Amino acid sequence: MFIFSNFLSAIAEIIDIILRIYMFIIIGRALISWVNPDPYNPIVRFLYKITEPVLNPIRRLIPSGKIGIDLSPMIAILIIFFLQRFLVASLRHAAFF
Repeated sequence: MFIFSNFLSAIAEIIDIILRIYMFIIIGRALISWVNPDPYNPIVRFLYKITEPVLNPIRRLIPSGKIGIDLSPMIAILIIFFLQRFLVASLRHAAFF
């Protein structure tokens, strides 16, 4: 049984690390959007390519409309926080029982 608990604990850690890295990528994308980046820069293209599948559905659900501010990165970060607190914490808790 300890093998299964170690496996769940390892999965929880990996998911936590992936979510944390993705959160920093979203923050980087939001910061770069403030300075009118070169769309042909490989770093900018990578950031757009990796974050657009998550941010685009959020933009469709909550359009910026009249306020003119893209709230999708902030909402994506809140979703990541929720997943870290709920999913990762649940996996860690299940690993010890």
